[in-house]
Amino acid sequence: MINFSAEASSFRKGETLKDTALNLQALNADIIILRHGAAGAPHFLSRVLNASVVNAGDGAHEHPTQALLDVYTIREKKGELKGLNVTIMGDILYSRVARSNIWALTKLGAMVTLCGPRTLVPEVFEEMGCRVTHSIDEAIEGADIINLLRIQHERQRRIMFPSIGEYAALFGLNKSRFKQIKPDALIMHPGPINRGVEIDSDLADSDRSVILQQVTNGIAVRMAVMSLALGSHARSGGEPG
Repeated sequence: MINFSAEASSFRKGETLKDTALNLQALNADIIILRHGAAGAPHFLSRVLNASVVNAGDGAHEHPTQALLDVYTIREKKGELKGLNVTIMGDILYSRVARSNIWALTKLGAMVTLCGPRTLVPEVFEEMGCRVTHSIDEAIEGADIINLLRIQHERQRRIMFPSIGEYAALFGLNKSRFKQIKPDALIMHPGPINRGVEIDSDLADSDRSVILQQVTNGIAVRMAVMSLALGSHARSGGEPG
């Protein structure tokens, strides 16, 4: 296994992403797991490399393995996704986790509701087959799963809503709102958690939270992805794709 980051690589000297990936392939890498700030970077590399490429998050586009482990966790707890009401709350606009979850959940028959400030949850997401609401009370009513997304202080605080306190008051899952949700509804979060912002600390640690199970399941799911990628790579004789 070879780990590298842009800060410690030849990117700083002007080397392109393609050149860096080709150098890794020359070291006989079978899988390249890429997290990149540019949307589409993993897809680009998959077209120029013989090695398998796993998308570990590309810009504000997608994060497929997070969606897979989320879906696995829901199936583990609920048994079936078809017909479930899944609410995703928080930063939808910039969230690669949200996009991948939307694709996976709607494909498997779940009904997805998105909730957050209008600046972070534009109605254009309805084109992906979701229901969009800006009322947390409406979003959590009847929800089987409530998946909370991190508010990124470094980016949203100044331009997307007036203050963290206002966000917590209007869209945070607190003890009062918790009393409104279904008795068997589950709470999810891809982490890291902003305690007291998107979720009350006690709720994050409650028996209704499956946040730590998501972390545990992430190991198995990502191992499975690498196993499948290696099998596909061997079957194709090392050809790109």
